Amino acid sequence: MANFTILGHGQVNGAGASDALFLKQYSGEVLAAFEQTNVMMPMHSVRSINSGKSAQFPATSRVSAGYHTPGATLVGQQVNHAERVITIDDMLVADVFIPEIDEAKEHFDVRSTYSMETGRELASELDKHVLQTAVLAARASATITGGDAGSKLVDAGYATTGATIAAGIFAAAQKMDEKNIPENDRYAVLRPAQYYLMAQTTDVLNRDWGGSGVYSEGSVLKVAGISIVKSNNLPSTNITTGPAKYQGNFAATQGLVFHKSAVGTVKLKDMSVRMDYQPRELGTLIVAKMLVGSGILRPEAAVELASA
Repeated sequence: MANFTILGHGQVNGAGASDALFLKQYSGEVLAAFEQTNVMMPMHSVRSINSGKSAQFPATSRVSAGYHTPGATLVGQQVNHAERVITIDDMLVADVFIPEIDEAKEHFDVRSTYSMETGRELASELDKHVLQTAVLAARASATITGGDAGSKLVDAGYATTGATIAAGIFAAAQKMDEKNIPENDRYAVLRPAQYYLMAQTTDVLNRDWGGSGVYSEGSVLKVAGISIVKSNNLPSTNITTGPAKYQGNFAATQGLVFHKSAVGTVKLKDMSVRMDYQPRELGTLIVAKMLVGSGILRPEAAVELASA
């Protein structure tokens, strides 16, 4: 009896490695999981570069205006300039090793499960770094001499009272208005505890007051024109590990209000996925990776809500 002809659905044009085409599906699942989990990517400034270890972001001061005296010569004016430089971090990776014997015994698709986990982990780690940077921006001094620094509002009620949190967001909006920060692209990030405290505040949701949200769904859409986002990645401890530029004591941080221009991320290599069978270890090594770095851009566009 002749042998069966193998379909070869994992090969490219019937030749090469038997699982060469499987990587595309895995990559798509990683990317989908990354996009679903990452909340900060569309809410801050992102720049892609082709080479180098850092990117320069120039900063300029305002130009003053005055009345002209007839006959006087206009000679221009001095304007302060500075820059913020964002450096690329080490490679950010999420990797899994699937033993061949385990994959043979499993009754479900383990690669699909791990694809979502690696995507979520990359997204979560990047989110953490961006949020830590944004809180540090609220504590940073002005980029330009004579410019505005970040802001920190302190109230013990930010940890326990929804109305106080809402009032803090209004106060943060006022701070940014006073610093001429654009009113669009403003966001507030809260941990679940603070988010749901505010979702129970009737003044926030009351439609007669122009409130925005749904009590039955526990959702808050906007306060003071600022979009509210819930995230577990807002820092809450004293972080002393990882890249030094992201470290800080965030134990009292209860919320963060910021404009899109407050922080930036530079991408040298966007997210990619590689899958290789390891014959010596009899298994498949799957690595999702990206080469990025985040940093402070405009401290005046960030406000920290702290309980102490």
